[in-house]
Amino acid sequence: QVQLVESGGGLVQAGGSLRLSCAASGGFFRNYAMAWFRQAPGKEREFVAVIRSSDRSSDYIAYADSVSGRFTISRDNARNTVYLQMNELRPEDTGVYYCAADAAITCQGADYKYWGQGTQVTVSS
Repeated sequence: QVQLVESGGGLVQAGGSLRLSCAASGGFFRNYAMAWFRQAPGKEREFVAVIRSSDRSSDYIAYADSVSGRFTISRDNARNTVYLQMNELRPEDTGVYYCAADAAITCQGADYKYWGQGTQVTVSS
């Protein structure tokens, strides 16, 4: 059983930065792929970024085209935490950001077994 808790959301102006954190407990953190998804009002949940589990020999990180070059996903296995550094924020980045974990890496939200409660990110014009 894995529990995920997101934090770091808030209100920022366009062009600003924000760093989200997702703390994991109750599982073997190194063995899980960790991902970020977001959901804007009236829209479906969409993939943001994913990082491969640390039990693999090769590195793998992927981003949605809409955030590539602006967002950075990273993980600190010693702290059982995954981060999402968000720079050059835009109003269209507004939404609830969710942390997800699974044994297999994927960009499909339906494939993830564990989810956090979400943290609100609001970017003003």
